[in-house]
Amino acid sequence: MIPFRFSRLFAFLLIVLIWLQLAAAPSFASDLPNSKSADAVLPLKAKAAFPDLEWSGWSPVSDGGKAQPLRPIVLTHAGDGSNRIHVATQRGVIHVFENRQSAKKTMVFLDLEPKVAYNDKQNEEGLLGFAFHPKYKRNGYFFVYYSTRDASHTSVISRFRVSKDDPNRADAEFEEEVMRIKQPFWNHNGGTIAFGPDGFLYVGLGDGGSAKDPHGNGQNKATLLGSILRIDVDRKDKGLSYAIPRDNPFVGQPKARGEIWAYGLRNVWRMSFDRKTGTLWAGDVGQDLWEEINLITRGGNYGWNLREARHKFGKNGSGPSPDLIEPIWEYDHVVGKSITGGHVYRGKRLPELVGAYLYADYVTGKIWALRYDKSKKKVISNHLIPGNKMPVISFGEDEMGEVYFAIVSANGRGLFRFERNEPSK
Repeated sequence: MIPFRFSRLFAFLLIVLIWLQLAAAPSFASDLPNSKSADAVLPLKAKAAFPDLEWSGWSPVSDGGKAQPLRPIVLTHAGDGSNRIHVATQRGVIHVFENRQSAKKTMVFLDLEPKVAYNDKQNEEGLLGFAFHPKYKRNGYFFVYYSTRDASHTSVISRFRVSKDDPNRADAEFEEEVMRIKQPFWNHNGGTIAFGPDGFLYVGLGDGGSAKDPHGNGQNKATLLGSILRIDVDRKDKGLSYAIPRDNPFVGQPKARGEIWAYGLRNVWRMSFDRKTGTLWAGDVGQDLWEEINLITRGGNYGWNLREARHKFGKNGSGPSPDLIEPIWEYDHVVGKSITGGHVYRGKRLPELVGAYLYADYVTGKIWALRYDKSKKKVISNHLIPGNKMPVISFGEDEMGEVYFAIVSANGRGLFRFERNEPSK
């Protein structure tokens, strides 16, 4: 038996050794081939995008007298030339307002709160995804991903449509369910839905939750969980409320769901298409040590739960393999503990950001601008954007390509954008 004092000393030395190994790891992936460290800071700052905006129907205090922070989970646009901004909250209300810094009050576009299951203690459920059909101006359709009240731990993707009489209101009587997905746990619901340049709807699903992927969903193509799906919402296959595109990578394969576009993902939070190149970017939240950014490709296996970012995960994990796609970027849990994926900036207000992928860490509140050289297949820079440690839950993009980000807020001032940090005179 080891003497008590010696065992304490041994434990202390072991902790120090682990800490030193972690500290020596590439916190900003600075040791990845030909990449640069993120020590440089961009001369930008976060600023409230709509400082006087009031949210129709929202109160910071619930009817039961409890705090009810605003949770703006999706910021997007209809692509109809109106340049309006739509914001969906996690509790189920979708707002719309004119895209002006002086905007005063939102209008309720659609209230789904009676149908949406959300609980602050299980805060990875709720309304999680919202996307307008590419032909919205003509057909008036949009889609919502939400946790439904009518079944526990169940995600629904539904089609809705705008009112015939008012462009600022949806048709409250119309809902057509497209897909229903049972979730084994309340966490890792993913939830981003986005239309690709090909007109198909892409759906980001987590591995089903709990921790360490207990059901092995990440590497199981027989389940939709742990994957990014690609479906056709303009047609219907027999027995389905959607169609599976014939060129999806696993169509016709035994023990594989044809809806899957890519798999081996833990909990994509969030994903977006670069409006210029069509590249699909995804931030995948890590388990114990690593957060990662992936470029999603057809049929790709991104390694979970054999790999956590660029590292073997667990005793049954895998080393690098040609069959497993490595992330283009990673950072360890000394730097941050929960990645929030964003957008590649294609706006005009800040030319210095054009082509940079904006992302954040929810726990540490850090925000970065990352540049990736696709021809050389390497990250060439990753710059910090200074701020007040803001816990970013989502990024969004308006019709002009300007990027915003959202935080949970008690006062409703939860939408921000980037401004130049001009030196004081």
